[in-house]
Amino acid sequence: MNKNQEVRIKPIPLDQMTPEQRAVADTLIASPRKRLSGPFNALLRKPPLADRVRQLGDSIRFENSLPDVLREFAITITAKFWSAKYEWHIHSNLAIDLGIDRSVVEAIGASEEVVLTDPDQKLVYQFTHELLHTKEVSDETYDKVLKRFGEVTLIDLMATIGYFGFVSIILNAVRVPLPEGVELKNFK
Repeated sequence: MNKNQEVRIKPIPLDQMTPEQRAVADTLIASPRKRLSGPFNALLRKPPLADRVRQLGDSIRFENSLPDVLREFAITITAKFWSAKYEWHIHSNLAIDLGIDRSVVEAIGASEEVVLTDPDQKLVYQFTHELLHTKEVSDETYDKVLKRFGEVTLIDLMATIGYFGFVSIILNAVRVPLPEGVELKNFK
């Protein structure tokens, strides 16, 4: 998003929301998110959808069998694929905070070769990259992830990639800006 582009769907002030919007907003604010952010300001135009997306997101973010660091890594890779700068900013920083090496995140952001030494990170990167860039996953990669993590975590990985692809599309379409004062460096 260029700096001169404005968000297409602006947040609704809490005191101007319908009762249905306010109920969903209050639930979001009371959740681990603690605020209205990301796609939810736009989705509140359709409260039942916003609430269902929140429920799915809660399951994926807060009830995921992937270790937090690997979940945030998969989200970071997905955000980069979709060039979702808001999502990238939030989740790449979480990935770094949880233990993904900053140089790995910077390489992904700059569309450079990614060098990984951790075997679990390699598997998540390979699976996510293949799925996003080829629209499928090779038998070899699928089998490695299944053997290492099991079916439930494999499902959680696929759901994470899919959900954050959905979120990224909305963020890009409505032009959700980066937080005030944030500029991305080395994001190509």
